[in-house]
Amino acid sequence: MTPEDILSHPARVLTPEQRHYYFDHGYVVVEGAIGRPWLDRLRAASAEMVERSRPLTRSEQGFVLEDGHSTDNPRLRRLSNPVEHHPAFWEFASESSVADAAADVCGPDVKFYHAKLNFKWARGGQDFKWHHDINAWPHTNYSPVTIGLYLEDCELEQGPLIVIKGSHHGLLYSMYDDRGRWVLSIPEEKLAWAGPEQRDYLTGPAGSLVILNCRTVHGSARNDSPRGRPFLLNVYSSADAFPYRPNPLANRYEGTIVRGQPARWAHHDPRPCEIPPDWSGGYVGPWAHQKEAKAATIVTGRTVTATRGSDY
Repeated sequence: MTPEDILSHPARVLTPEQRHYYFDHGYVVVEGAIGRPWLDRLRAASAEMVERSRPLTRSEQGFVLEDGHSTDNPRLRRLSNPVEHHPAFWEFASESSVADAAADVCGPDVKFYHAKLNFKWARGGQDFKWHHDINAWPHTNYSPVTIGLYLEDCELEQGPLIVIKGSHHGLLYSMYDDRGRWVLSIPEEKLAWAGPEQRDYLTGPAGSLVILNCRTVHGSARNDSPRGRPFLLNVYSSADAFPYRPNPLANRYEGTIVRGQPARWAHHDPRPCEIPPDWSGGYVGPWAHQKEAKAATIVTGRTVTATRGSDY
């Protein structure tokens, strides 16, 4: 569906202003969208996953460990597809208002793609270099959206998501370097055109949703604060979007219609999309690829005032 088609359908949870902001800028933050009951359930499930990670000595079965992880000091960098590991995560992805928010930006017919839970631990949680999401999992159109939930308050020093406003309308940068290696990053010098006023630091209290278009350039800084930044991410698309490559985070719920009906026709966006490596043999994770990058790490610089109105 086109943005015009999507906006022709009544909103479920977002305001008209929030929907237009998303399509104009490539993202929107909705503070206080998820209440305490869901937060308590998801926090408890997340804590259970951390406990499960304690005896691990290497990354496996969706548990991606940070350097320094140990039984006494568990540092789980990411849990891939938490929907496969605890029922609370799938119930949230499919039954809560987060799926209604997806319908507000994808159209009434929505399907699930994959999920991840990034912990970004205190005092050293990994940064993430500038990139687009869609290059890693290209679809027939650009409806895929990532909806992130801050499980705890997220302030500037914790390494919040940083976006370049309006970049979803611009060039789709390659995620390969000049030697043809998949590095999932954009060199900082290629983004020199995006000054501080175009870089928005998406902070927010626990329960805030960050709704991110698949073409929007984004990244995050290292977390050197004394507080972690757990961030639950669910990816959806319009039902009429179909992937060109195997899902890097394949899961049993991929393609499940969470709102509306299955599509009978595929929608093909005329803009081309880069094709990544074939993930059918397995996916090592984004940080392993970014180690190959020549790009400089993201420098947060000064605080940028978020351009959210009272509705956000």
